[in-house]
Amino acid sequence: MSTHQVTCINKRGNHYDAHARISHIGGLSNGSRWKLSEDDAIKAIEDNKYQFYVSVNGRSVNVIVARHEGRKYLKTESDGYSPNNLLNLPECP
Repeated sequence: MSTHQVTCINKRGNHYDAHARISHIGGLSNGSRWKLSEDDAIKAIEDNKYQFYVSVNGRSVNVIVARHEGRKYLKTESDGYSPNNLLNLPECP
């Protein structure tokens, strides 16, 4: 399993529901930009293909798959910081 830092996200057009906001995550790996749809990232995590994390205040916080009302979505593990670390990332190009 390879590990990748998430440095940006894309939000859906109507992004008021915290459990359905993210459409894509992205970052840099070996100098190359990467981007995955939320569905592909969820599948990669569940298949143990990739592990994702965000860096917050010098700490690495894992991105995990959560479920709300039957829908899977991405979020960070609880780290004592609020608001959601993933949703605070800048938009991906």
